[in-house]
Amino acid sequence: MQKSVRYNEGHALYLSLVARKEGTKRGILSKKTTENSRWNDKYFALYQNVLFYFENDQSTRPSGIYLLEGCTCERVPAPKGATVSKDMVDKQQHYFLVVFGHDGQKPLELRTEEESDCKKWVESIQQASYSDIIIEREVLMQKYIHLVQIMETEKVAANQLRTQLEDQDTEIERLKAEIVLLNKAKERMLPYQTNQEEEDPDIKKIKKVQSFMRGWLCRRKWKIIVQDYICSPHAENMRKRNHIVFNMVEAETEYVCQLSVLVNFFLRPLRMAASSKKPPISHDDVSSIFLNSETIMFLHEIFHQGLKARIANWPTLVLADLFDILLPMLNIYQEFVRNHQYSLQVLANCKQNRDFDKLLKQYEANAACEGRMLETFLTYPMFQIPRYIITLHELLAHTPHEHVERKSLEFAKSKLEELSKMMHDEVSDTENIRKNLAIERMIVEGCDILLDTSQTFVRQGSLIQLPSSSERGMLSKVRLGSLSLRKEGERQCFLFTKHFLVCTRTSGGKLHLLKGGVLSLIECTLVEELDANDEDYNAGGQGFNHLEFKIVVEPPDGPAFSVVLLAPSRQEKAAWTSDISQCIDNIRCNGLMTSVFEENSKVTVPHMIKSDARLHKDDVDICFSKTLNSCKVPQIRYASVERLLERLTDLRFLSIDFLNTFLHTYRIFTTAAVVMDKLADIYKKPFTSIPGTWGGEHLNNKSPRLCRKFSSPPPLTIPSRTSSPVHSRKLSLSSPVSSKAGVLDLSTPSSSAANSPTSSHPPSISSPPPNATKPPSGFSSPPPTSTRAPSGFSSPPPTCTRAPSLPTVLGVSTSPPTTTKSGGSTGENNRGTMSPASAFAIATAASYQQTCDKEFIIRRAATNRVLNVLRHWVSKHSQDFEMNSELKVGVMTLLEEVLRDPDLLPQERKATGNILRSTHTDTHTHDAQLKIEDILQTAECPKAECFESLSAMELAEQITLLDHIVFRSIPYEEFLGQGWMKLDKSERTPYIMKTSQHFNDMSNLVASQIIAHTDVGSRANSIEKWLAVADICRCLNNYNGVLEITSALNRSAIYRLKKTWAKVCKQTKSLMDRLQKTVSSEGRFKNLRETLKNCNPPCVPYLGMYLTDLAFIEEGTPNFTEEGLVNFSKMRMISHIIREIRQFQGAPYRIEHQAKVTQFLLDKTLVMDEDTLYELSLKIEPRIPPG
Repeated sequence: MQKSVRYNEGHALYLSLVARKEGTKRGILSKKTTENSRWNDKYFALYQNVLFYFENDQSTRPSGIYLLEGCTCERVPAPKGATVSKDMVDKQQHYFLVVFGHDGQKPLELRTEEESDCKKWVESIQQASYSDIIIEREVLMQKYIHLVQIMETEKVAANQLRTQLEDQDTEIERLKAEIVLLNKAKERMLPYQTNQEEEDPDIKKIKKVQSFMRGWLCRRKWKIIVQDYICSPHAENMRKRNHIVFNMVEAETEYVCQLSVLVNFFLRPLRMAASSKKPPISHDDVSSIFLNSETIMFLHEIFHQGLKARIANWPTLVLADLFDILLPMLNIYQEFVRNHQYSLQVLANCKQNRDFDKLLKQYEANAACEGRMLETFLTYPMFQIPRYIITLHELLAHTPHEHVERKSLEFAKSKLEELSKMMHDEVSDTENIRKNLAIERMIVEGCDILLDTSQTFVRQGSLIQLPSSSERGMLSKVRLGSLSLRKEGERQCFLFTKHFLVCTRTSGGKLHLLKGGVLSLIECTLVEELDANDEDYNAGGQGFNHLEFKIVVEPPDGPAFSVVLLAPSRQEKAAWTSDISQCIDNIRCNGLMTSVFEENSKVTVPHMIKSDARLHKDDVDICFSKTLNSCKVPQIRYASVERLLERLTDLRFLSIDFLNTFLHTYRIFTTAAVVMDKLADIYKKPFTSIPGTWGGEHLNNKSPRLCRKFSSPPPLTIPSRTSSPVHSRKLSLSSPVSSKAGVLDLSTPSSSAANSPTSSHPPSISSPPPNATKPPSGFSSPPPTSTRAPSGFSSPPPTCTRAPSLPTVLGVSTSPPTTTKSGGSTGENNRGTMSPASAFAIATAASYQQTCDKEFIIRRAATNRVLNVLRHWVSKHSQDFEMNSELKVGVMTLLEEVLRDPDLLPQERKATGNILRSTHTDTHTHDAQLKIEDILQTAECPKAECFESLSAMELAEQITLLDHIVFRSIPYEEFLGQGWMKLDKSERTPYIMKTSQHFNDMSNLVASQIIAHTDVGSRANSIEKWLAVADICRCLNNYNGVLEITSALNRSAIYRLKKTWAKVCKQTKSLMDRLQKTVSSEGRFKNLRETLKNCNPPCVPYLGMYLTDLAFIEEGTPNFTEEGLVNFSKMRMISHIIREIRQFQGAPYRIEHQAKVTQFLLDKTLVMDEDTLYELSLKIEPRIPPG
């Protein structure tokens, strides 16, 4: 019998050496001896679950070994009778005890001088004891015992069932024997039948020949039937169907292999790597990258096994029940598709870690990967649902209608198509709802109108609300243009398709709605340029360079009031006024077209739009999404260029998001010349843009009134003061014509001047009665019309020429009244006062035939549509005309042709003139904004300042100014087509490359300036100053500048300066942590995006965030489908990003340029390259040798 245990001493010495070098915990501990209870200092080294101790830290052989598996370690109080040496009198000792799990071994008593050291030793020993694993093993053992008991129980039950089966078999045999006896008895009861005489041999031969001939004929006939069937279309379809099924099985096999490689060669090894001591990646990042790919693999392994089982039963191929089982489980793809872009972004961020990148390349070099990268395997599940749809489509094409699986396969195909559409549109469909809810949450008082899903967000920004006339009397002229007014009057404005919100923002980022700050656009009239006679002209017309515009509100249940807002620049003003006018125009579009369509179709315009299958039913040249736009029409998913142009010129509605998307991205799928030709064609032949039988009948009748060269009924001549230069926004004829009387209904609020965007003056507003409620605070009420002649219009004076006789409509007298010198009416009833649009409508209501009126309205609507598109194009996309002279000439030619139209209304003529003047002027020259070229010229002069002489405020302001100048100079055309990633990127996207180079130069300058100091204290002071600059940049909303500085401080040349960072104070380090958290790329820049939503422009975002989004969109989806249709869903996503970028580009900073600071920031002689920086870093703080 063996009395002792032998062990390999060499192996033990090797483990002790490894423990000394790579042990989890090493250090000097006091160990209590078992003989004399004295404490001796030993050198302990912990490696995995083995604890070695040495005589001292120089000993090579261990004095003892402890196996820690199963032990417990805990702190104990100091023993009462412990003898303390003189050296330890003033030092407090910390004791802990290691109790071993096996019998016969005494506990190990240890002590340390530091409490933190004691805690670390206790934690390390407790972890090395594998106590958690032992507990888990006990739990699993209990479960195992429970399962064994269940198995024994099931065995007993099986034996009982087996006994029952044997009894049943015995009973069956007994019953069979009884049946046999009964049959024999029955045979005995039958009468005796004599055997027939044997047949003649010749007859037997004849029967044989007949049998042979019958068999030959049957075989021949069967052969002909089989050959005919083989050549039949049905058999051909079945062969093709079987071929499709075999290909599907092969594709499914390949897909399962791809998923298996993804899980077994990437996911599971990376999970193990994340659990290592020095993990190159975290478990959260692994989950973010691979998502639920393992679950998808398990699902398809089951489906693949079912397919193989069905192939084994060939030629009977029944697949519908497999798809019935698979369909409910395919919803797991929604999570994968929804987070796929985020998954690739997390992977790209992890690749910046060298250890992870090296490990990933090692995995990708495996032979099973066949040279494919991890990104390729992550993309395979994205195409699986479309592959199933294509396969089912091919199967149905070769499956007869009477086939047993036909209905099941059609159902599976429809469900897969619904799931595919849902997955495709899920991210973009909820973007508008998320935006509305995010704004609603920021408003302290809440806003119920934002809970309406029909509300579509258009734009937001910071505007200054000018004080009302009553408040201006209490303000001095100095304060009116001072900074205090800008601070007090600054408003956060939000434009939606139906409402306009005016809010104030608190220091915490929350919003407060002003009293009466929810403006319904149906009650509003927009005035772009204030007239000199306007009460509100003195509020903004003097000293603000005509950057103001006014919104006049006429609520039906209260007094009228006006809101005067000041934009930060001309571009911002043009963008705001254009979008507001488009919203008002869309709201009133139904009113304009009601008289045209209701009389013919007896349905309203919205019902007619819903009943038009071309607006919601898929066709060969268009495919719709399930999401509705602001006009309650399904958004276009894919479409041909012709259908997109048709939607652009459809007179029944105009979606703002469609117009913005089209103008941002049209150069991807068409040219400006094609768009201009379509607009010119709609202007000249307006009835081609009206679908339905009414327009078709007129086209077939070849009415001479369809062409612009024939004049239409002339409108009522407006008095001379109507043509005075009052620049109110002209939109469309909003007053609906009554279907019964054939004239405009003036009794409803929608027919008032406030609701008529064609009004060329601010609407006439009567004084409120004494008991009426006062207008909301902060909004000015227009003066009564009785005291100011220009504010209203009475019936036309006798000087009108060719004025037809007008009927009396709803109490409005049409007889020419006597006019006074002031131009006001002497009638007692002020209801005779009306807008020019109302006067025009009454003048043309009853004088001509109803068909002529419809034709005239259609032509006016077509003119307004063309002018609206051109105004939007010219005001918000002026760069198109600066770079394309032919386009500019084409627009000017069309506008000049519009001006020559003799039937053009005054407001249309004025709007045409405004657009024509805008095409002649260069929008960049009006703001006199500083350009980067001017600053670069001043930077070439010899520098006069150094870093120490400049304050952090000066540096932050000038960095912000430079960053914004470079950022705003990027034309939005460069964001299309991923030009910044091409080989000729410098030619295709020069401004994006300049922005990237400027970012690198500023980051290099920060790092170079820090490294230039040879003294540790100077470097620490420099780091603190640059972080102060970054914090000021954050306050200035310059997050690009924050990232420039933080990225410089995170460079290896700066980050490794341990002595320098030790001198930096804790407050500065915590500040750096906060700044890095704000601009971190984690979660697709989640924190930065949230910050940008809550900040007030002006702002400089980090451009790389948007370029990453655009790159994901470009790489993930093609521009065109296989059928050649434009992928308009992709265009919509691109346009959304470009609009957000342009929103920040349009808000300028009011920072004065300081040449002395920019000379320092742009001085190339101060900048060092990466290699020089690292060499100097090693020189000023050399590496510390290990050990």
